[in-house]
This record gives sequence, C-alpha cells and structure tokens, in this order.
Amino acid sequence: MLQRLAFDRPHPLHGTAATRLLEATALARWPAHTLMQRAGRAVAQLAQALAPHADTIWVACGPGNNGGDGLEAAALLRQAGRRVVATWLGSPDAAPADALASWRRACAAGVEFSDDAPAQLGPQDLCIDALLGIGLSADRPGRVHQGALLRALGRLRATAAPVLCVDLPSGLVADTGQFASGLEPDAAEPAAPPRSPRCTLSLLTLHAGLFTALGRDEAGTVWFDDLDVPAADEAPIALLSAPPASTPRAHASHKGSHGDVAVVGGEGLAARGMGMTGAALLAASAALHGGAGRVMLSLLDSGVLQADLLQPECMLRRFDALALDKVTSVCGCGGGFAVRAVLPQVLQHAQRLVLDADALNAVAEDPALQNQLAGRADRQGSGATVITPHPLEAARLLGCDTRSVQADRLAAATALAKRYRCAVVLKGSGSVVAAPGQLPRINATGNGLLATGGTGDVLAGLLGALLAGQPQDTPAAAFEAALRACWLHGAAADAWPAGRALTASALARALAP
Repeated sequence: MLQRLAFDRPHPLHGTAATRLLEATALARWPAHTLMQRAGRAVAQLAQALAPHADTIWVACGPGNNGGDGLEAAALLRQAGRRVVATWLGSPDAAPADALASWRRACAAGVEFSDDAPAQLGPQDLCIDALLGIGLSADRPGRVHQGALLRALGRLRATAAPVLCVDLPSGLVADTGQFASGLEPDAAEPAAPPRSPRCTLSLLTLHAGLFTALGRDEAGTVWFDDLDVPAADEAPIALLSAPPASTPRAHASHKGSHGDVAVVGGEGLAARGMGMTGAALLAASAALHGGAGRVMLSLLDSGVLQADLLQPECMLRRFDALALDKVTSVCGCGGGFAVRAVLPQVLQHAQRLVLDADALNAVAEDPALQNQLAGRADRQGSGATVITPHPLEAARLLGCDTRSVQADRLAAATALAKRYRCAVVLKGSGSVVAAPGQLPRINATGNGLLATGGTGDVLAGLLGALLAGQPQDTPAAAFEAALRACWLHGAAADAWPAGRALTASALARALAP
C-alpha cells in the first residue's frame, strides 16, 4: 500500500541483495508483468497526488526494469489525460521483457517520446526519475556513465520542477547513501542550480541509503509501497529508529534517583593558547537539562573559574575529587591535549562512560588506551560505554580516512563497535548507532541546523544524562541511551522555531528529561 513514511515506529531497512531476492520471488510467483504493473500504478498514483495540476509530466526512463516502472507509469498517466513526455534510454531489441511490454503500453497510450526533457518545465510540472533505481552498488557501478544518461541526470538535477524518484535518486547506492563513481552531481551536465522539491517512492523495501550520508538530501520526502510482497522472511541490514517511549518521572523520586554525571574536559587557555572550556560547559548544560539528578564539572584548566554563573546548578570538582566509580562520566569535550593525562584513570574507573572529541583522538593515537577501552567490556560493572565520533574521529579510530568511513557508514559504525566492544554513535546526516550483538540503527531526526559548533558536546552531555538514568549498568543500557539521545537531540532541532538561530547553548536549554 502506498504511504508516506512516518517515523512513528522502527522500519526495517533491507540490503540490495534482499530486495533483488524479493523481486525474483514475486516474478516467479505471479503472471508476467504483474510486478511492473503494480510498481507503475504506485508511481502514477503518487505522481497524480503530488502534481494534480501539472501541465507536463516528464518521465526519464533507464534501459532496465526501473525504466520499465517509469514507462508503465507514463502509460497510466497518459490514459488519465495527462500530457506525458518520456525519454527512454533503452531499445526494443535489448529491453527486458517486462520493460518492453510497458514500452508498448506507453506507445499505445499516446505517450510522447523525446531524446531530451521538454523545454520550460516549471514548478507546476513534474519530473519522474526512473533511470537507474537499485541497479548500482559500490562494487558494481553499472552501465557506462556517459552520453544520454548523464544528460538526463543533468536535466533532473537542474530542473525547476519537482522530482519524483522511483526506488532511489539515480546514481545513489542503495546500501550506503553515496553516489556511484561517475554519477556524482558534478559529473552530470549542466551544473545544478538550487534544488527543486524532491521525493522518493521506495518499492518493495526501504533502503539504508535513503536515510544516511547524502541520502536524506537527495531523497527528500520518502514514500513506500511494498507492492504486496511481504519482506518478513528477509533479514534487514539496519533499522530506521523510532521515537523513544515516554518515561514520566515517579512523584516519589529525588535527585539521586536520576543519576550523577561528571563532565571531564575543557582545556584551559593557558595550555596552548586555545581555550576550550566552553565545550565542557555545553556538555554539562545538556546533562543538566537532559534530566541528570546532579551534574559535576571537572575542567582541565588551571584558571580561576570557581562557578558557572549562568548555570550555578553545575558543581565544580577537581578531577582528583571525583568518585568515578559512582558516576556517569562524559569525557573529552574540549579536552585538548590535557585530557590525555586523565584518560587512563577514566577508562579504568568510570562506572558508565561517554567518550567524545579529544578523548577519542587520544585513544586513536595510543594502542594502550585502545586496549583499555575495549577491555571495559570484560569488567563487571563497567560495561556501559558509548563513543560518539564524527567521521574524522571515526577514521582515526579505524586507521583509515574520512572518505572510507563515509563510503559505508553502517559498516564503519559496526567495525568501531566490534573493535572497541562498546556502543557507537557515528555522527552525521543519518547518525548510525551500533553495538556488539545489535542490529544497527539509523537515526531519523535532525537537520542542517545542527551544523554549528558545540552541538556534538550537547549530544554527549544529553547521552550522559540518559545513561546515568538507566536502571542497569550494561552494554544494552548504553545502546538504549545512545538511541534515545540521538532521537531527542535531533528532534529538538526539528522543532526549532523558524527564524531563530540554533546555537549549542540554546539547544542544550531546549532539552527536556
């Protein structure tokens, strides 16, 4: 059934191999052309809903079955009285049987065929991208990326008309959210001006690449139709996360019921002339507003700050005065080089731990610290550990480069979780949460407003508060806290008032337990 994707429950995300297997099963079970007719009907139905008053609908069709879906939709739209212009990159003598049947239906319906997009497509019109679909993978780039294909892609990316993508935006790899080599936006001519509205109709299954890396920007609003092909027997490669359950606080609770958070970070200006105490202050603010019972702040600074006058609820502590075995530690925010002196003790003694920023950089450079971090999983009472790298920090921890991390974010997050034996939040568009023994999750909330300094510190502090509030000190508790923190952090940005700048300090104050 055709539906706009709602983020009210977890959604399974299937790999390309599983999608192809479902397609093959349906093709074998049903009469010829049935599956393509269902796909074309779904595309045409959504096209009518998106552009009920379009003067022209341009359908860009590739040579394979994705193009066949487009041709089938073109036939139905023409039968409904719409002006439809189709560009087909296939040929009758080389087309798959189903696509050939849909081409004949489109011809019989009176669809106009053209080698190029119609002139002067405007915002009231509609383009349908049925060029490539899931016919690409990172290790199987697909057809020759030149000539007519690149011209069609260029027109789709430059048009002022809304674009409906069938299965995927063409060129995007279904499992990763990155473009196949040679099909990146700058490889298609002409260069694209500001984007027109985009949406994507995913057929049979939902794909991880729609929700992480470049996928969210490229896909726009996601719609889904399983074409009445059940996918329950096919294992997903990830889940799209859902809102956390509401957990109202008991009336008979007190500050000790909700856990203590100790923020360790904030290298002072005197050390290297680059003061970063603000990062630790932001993490502490987020922990406080995120529901921690008490928040302690241990600044790695020899300066004179005795209290946070804007937030007197935060209690300052010298590092040697912290009872690490009784608190949830958030370590690394703005820690600079100073965090390296205290990190071995934090890894050894912290009851529950969130490692961020410079703490991760220190771990990446020191095999002994790496062993300490991984070894926490073997110690009773110290299994709740989360690391929160951005892509560059993740690359350092994995001994690779940022491009390799971003090329397959699910694989990178899973590798980090396996190597360091803890929960991982790989930050970015479509943050990935992974942990040993858990199916990875892609976070569904957040937007570009978070692309400003300090919001990562806010996430670390919020995660610390949620981890401190978990009833058990286990790896599963760390994974659950990471999922909740990512969702709530992104949801706060999604609810941000229009016209108001999102700063990290304002974001921290907008959090709620």
